[in-house]
Amino acid sequence: MAAGTSTVFLLMVNGQVESAQFPEYDDLYCKYCFVYGQDWAPTAGLEEGISQITSKSQDVRRELVWNFPIDVTFKSTNPYGWPQIVLSVYGPDVFGNDVVRGYGAVHVPFSPGRHKRTIPMFVPESTSKLQKFTSWFMGRRPEYRDPKVVAQGEGREVTRVRSQGFVTLLFNVVTKDMRKLGYYTGPADTHSIPVPSVPQGATC
Repeated sequence: MAAGTSTVFLLMVNGQVESAQFPEYDDLYCKYCFVYGQDWAPTAGLEEGISQITSKSQDVRRELVWNFPIDVTFKSTNPYGWPQIVLSVYGPDVFGNDVVRGYGAVHVPFSPGRHKRTIPMFVPESTSKLQKFTSWFMGRRPEYRDPKVVAQGEGREVTRVRSQGFVTLLFNVVTKDMRKLGYYTGPADTHSIPVPSVPQGATC
């Protein structure tokens, strides 16, 4: 009886930041963090992490492979502010300074199951050629003070950006008690649905 009076639902997410494509760059690492609404709270796992540095593969794909694990559980009372994962990729410039090579964000998939997402990345750009040269010479490229702004959108319309690279993520998503609160995200469970048997001699 107590199970029917649930007032929160759970969202369990695990998977990995799998790989990236940055044709112009090598020796990159990735940071991730989750952004979510006020009604959400993490109950287990890690909200943020930083991967190892990886180099491009030697095959024709020239991929940067991290296979960096993600594992977090949230609870909430409503789906508003559904969690997003924000990615920031960094690597050395010609002077050896760590500079940002890409930002990107995507919502955690809404339906339970296994999902693969490829996120287009971008970097902020200087607004003038002088600023661009100065930032290159000083080794201080334009970047966001807080990467979470990527998921919020407020004020983003005044930022000049350039597309640069892609990152691939794998998600395994499990939800609990969403149906009890009236939210439908997909099949109730993963059990097979019984198929009515057809009597011998009958035709379909």
